[in-house]
Amino acid sequence: MVALTPISRKPVGFYVPVVAAAGAFAGLFVGTAQGSGLLGILIGALSMGALAFVLTQLIKNETIARWTSVILLAVIGFILGGVPMLVLGAIFGWFFGWFSFWLYEGRYRAKVAPYLTPGQVLWHFAFRIICGAILVFLITPILVVMPLSFNAENFFTFTPEMLRFDPEGYSLRHYKDFFSSSAWQGAVWNSIKIAPAATLLSVSFGTLAAIGLSQQHVPFRRAIMAILISPMIVPLIISAAGMYFFYSRVGLQGTYVGVVLAHAALGIPFVIITVTATLVGFDRSLTRAAANMGANPVTTFFRVQMPLILPGVISGGLFAFITSFDEVVVVLFVGSAGQKTLPWQMFTGLREQISPTILAVATILVVISICLLTVVELLRRRSERLRGMSPG
Repeated sequence: MVALTPISRKPVGFYVPVVAAAGAFAGLFVGTAQGSGLLGILIGALSMGALAFVLTQLIKNETIARWTSVILLAVIGFILGGVPMLVLGAIFGWFFGWFSFWLYEGRYRAKVAPYLTPGQVLWHFAFRIICGAILVFLITPILVVMPLSFNAENFFTFTPEMLRFDPEGYSLRHYKDFFSSSAWQGAVWNSIKIAPAATLLSVSFGTLAAIGLSQQHVPFRRAIMAILISPMIVPLIISAAGMYFFYSRVGLQGTYVGVVLAHAALGIPFVIITVTATLVGFDRSLTRAAANMGANPVTTFFRVQMPLILPGVISGGLFAFITSFDEVVVVLFVGSAGQKTLPWQMFTGLREQISPTILAVATILVVISICLLTVVELLRRRSERLRGMSPG
């Protein structure tokens, strides 16, 4: 028989204050929504600390305790705010029921090294909490915009019908407005005409620049690299103003070619960085072997080098495409009414008429960006496998 490791139950003075602190954090958001953040902190800390004590010391059975906390907080949420708060209360109940026993039984040490001190264990989890909080802070505006795009009214706020999950409060009218409006569709076609051309130029020049700067014999490589990636560092408004004055003198201001060149200049740094990162693990002996076999530099590039760095090239191209498709500041300076892109149309809609159609467009762009970034991540992993940096 295999001896089971006994559960290391923690004292009340350890896990109850920790659960209370988590309850205070949750109470801050709920209390702010109800009009008093400070009161929410106090109630959240006291109630969750008491709940943790009752669940672990009186009920003791984890399954029963979890369901008790889920039902209790769901009922309280329904009383305070109807169906939305019921759902939120159920989620909080499940989390705090699990969290209380996770701390009480010492399960938090199961996946950390046994030799870590309490301070190191605290930092191990605090670091993850900080990263999670930053992620929530960054992604919350996106999560708010997406349901608002289905608002049945011309409002930028959640209506009572939406908060009650009433089907009458939701509609696809703003998406219909987007696909049926000539102004929006014209902006979409302008973006589609500009972004691929700018991406093609960015990939071509950026890839060649990265390959050239990866050669050890190139003089002033660091200085040239700094100049080429400067569009990522210099404030965009400064770059836009400089492009405006330069293009107006050479006759490119307000033209399709001018906008494409401007967007290509913004996309080249992304291509250079991704291709340079791919070239770090590139075996130079392959190109020397191809040369010894009689291949000229062009053949060597397309038959030997390009297949291996292709994931990095495509990743850089996707970043350049996203940059061009989402850019608004530069096109305001160097474009004209004939080059009004989708972000420009969104900016105009916010400035001249508050139309919820902007929310529908933003949701579509978010979905497209997520798909493209997913492709970038898959290509990154494939590149690492090709270069032997990760297991297949």
